[in-house]
Amino acid sequence: MVPSRPSELSPNTSALTRRQLLKVGAAALGGSLLAAGGAQAQRKPSPTLLVAQGSGLDRVSYATNWYAQAEHGGFYQAVATGIYRDHGLDVTVQMGGPGINITQILAGGAADFAMGGSAGVINAVKEGIPLICVAAIFQKDPQIIMAHPGTERFEDLKGRPIFISRGAFAGYWPYLKSRFGFTDDQVRPYNFNPGPFLADPTSAQQGYLTSEPFAIQREGGFEPVVFLLADLGYSPYSTTIETRRQLVETNPDLVERFVDASIKGWYSFLEDPRPAYTLIKRDNPEMTDEQLAYSFEKLQEYGIIKSGDALEKGIGAMTDERWQTFFDSMTVAGVFEPTINYQAAYTLDFVNKGTAYYTA
Repeated sequence: MVPSRPSELSPNTSALTRRQLLKVGAAALGGSLLAAGGAQAQRKPSPTLLVAQGSGLDRVSYATNWYAQAEHGGFYQAVATGIYRDHGLDVTVQMGGPGINITQILAGGAADFAMGGSAGVINAVKEGIPLICVAAIFQKDPQIIMAHPGTERFEDLKGRPIFISRGAFAGYWPYLKSRFGFTDDQVRPYNFNPGPFLADPTSAQQGYLTSEPFAIQREGGFEPVVFLLADLGYSPYSTTIETRRQLVETNPDLVERFVDASIKGWYSFLEDPRPAYTLIKRDNPEMTDEQLAYSFEKLQEYGIIKSGDALEKGIGAMTDERWQTFFDSMTVAGVFEPTINYQAAYTLDFVNKGTAYYTA
């Protein structure tokens, strides 16, 4: 089974000092690198942007938070179809994996842009680390709780065993406790093994919309009941584009070109994902056509990318109201202190241009 994403695997960034982050950032990078030309090659990450030799293109890197998959499709699509090159960019997609910590990677200069989420970048701001979110590809976080057939309402899970990972205690679990009255005595440790969930028909388990239900169908022989937390009020942005504040201030044109091209890559991916699939499977040979097709279907069925503000403002859309809603809800849940300047965690300068801008 594919485990839930590294937002739940990585150490809590609030426990790391800025000095630690800067020290270990360059060493934290792992996984294969896929260059915009289609060839795989490793290069030493640099905090300094370079012009690709002989091409006239700005060379930048984007670090993902997990193994290559459909959930990263738009970025690979922009590589495969030349969209990045059309915007003057030579982009390398740096594949992530277990233990990847986006804050470390960006703060240490191991990538120019990286995939994150609302909570992580707010925690970075809390620690005085100058990171900033410039676009949000997923309007809905794909985090789910799944249960056995027969469970009709999410509230029915109150009092039942729920298998969750350690990282959930710094994320969605406090929200579920605050909103739905769940309690810590329900928690069972989730070690990315579905066996305990399959063995207990009263239990529930965390997962990712596009992977764990698919695995349960194959291994358990039944379709689990899926509760998407985003549809239950848990409102972080996900699969974001984050970078260092210094880059936004010193080279906003490059940031804008990367954001625009990435968003166009996602529109292209949703129309025909096959170019991206070729590169995804090259980066991650264990990825199957069946998993890719399932993930692609769920991304669209649940409006993970195209819903809410993105329907008019375009993929990547963000709003002040949405950021405040998430921050306020997590403050009530005890995750954030109300004194955090969460507005320093994002900028709207590079998004919300409207669907026509990206699809023309």
